[in-house]
Amino acid sequence: MSTQAVSAEALAPLDPLYDKVRHVIPDVEWAVHAGFVEQINNLKAQRNAVVLAHNYQTPEIFHCVADITGDSLALARRAADADADVIVMAGVHFMAETVKLLNPSKTVLIPDERAGCSLAESITPEDIRALRAQNPGAPVVTYVNTSAAVKAESDICCTSGNAVEVVESLGAGEVIFLPDEYLANYVAMQTDVKIITWQGHCEVHERFSAEELEQYRVEFDELTIIAHPECPPDVLRAADFVGSTAQMQSYVHRERPRRVLMVTECSMSDNVAAEIRDVEFIRPCNLCPHMKRITLANIQQCLETLRPKIEIDPAVADRARRAVERMLAVKV
Repeated sequence: MSTQAVSAEALAPLDPLYDKVRHVIPDVEWAVHAGFVEQINNLKAQRNAVVLAHNYQTPEIFHCVADITGDSLALARRAADADADVIVMAGVHFMAETVKLLNPSKTVLIPDERAGCSLAESITPEDIRALRAQNPGAPVVTYVNTSAAVKAESDICCTSGNAVEVVESLGAGEVIFLPDEYLANYVAMQTDVKIITWQGHCEVHERFSAEELEQYRVEFDELTIIAHPECPPDVLRAADFVGSTAQMQSYVHRERPRRVLMVTECSMSDNVAAEIRDVEFIRPCNLCPHMKRITLANIQQCLETLRPKIEIDPAVADRARRAVERMLAVKV
């Protein structure tokens, strides 16, 4: 695979794609990305493949090679309807597993198997069985940021975008909510259901602090702060709006604040800024090291080799699939 910059003449057919990201990607960087973009889009046609990209992917992936984009819930819903033989998950491993659960007969690829998640690694199936023993009768709601093996031990999954609706759909007086402690606390404030929590945290969102946000308010006037519910409670209290990545994106599109600070993984700001050019984005840049393992180069490579493939033990997959499908049936 070549990483040589592409000539101006060769770049010309890709101008419509570059127009999408010109606001956030300099010309000199695009000259390197463009060759990969062209080859990936050609390979997608040859393989009857689609690329799914999470909101935390970089703009050249999110806007230039992805066919389906969004947060975990949007990707989970739309993956089930993907009309393709091959699905590439430009995200982290648990997301690729979820896609495979919903598309068991299709080839599902992840460009780098090391793209993990601190939340997914914070809990095991054994932990859930122990919690059930300690809290008999309490159903288990598991955030999608978990392995298929953990989902298989759960009653239903949720995302940050539908967590409250999922919890209330169970009609239970108390639920076990795993693994993100901060999201669980946020849900507890939105419902009368008793929430039993687990001490899992996102390594990106837990680095933010209210003190940091207040300093930004001092530095920038007319600043609107919107935060993801995986952030610590003091951060959520300091924010003007709290929501999932999709809800944050919708907020900026709808409200058009003069200046906005999105308290989440910083590629999210780049991707929204590429679409909304009349809003100034202040970037407190916390990167997810796992998301950044996905690159144009390894997306191209996995389409060429059809590796690495996602495989899930059928006994695990059947139970995990039920938890995901039960989530998708909840009205939001």
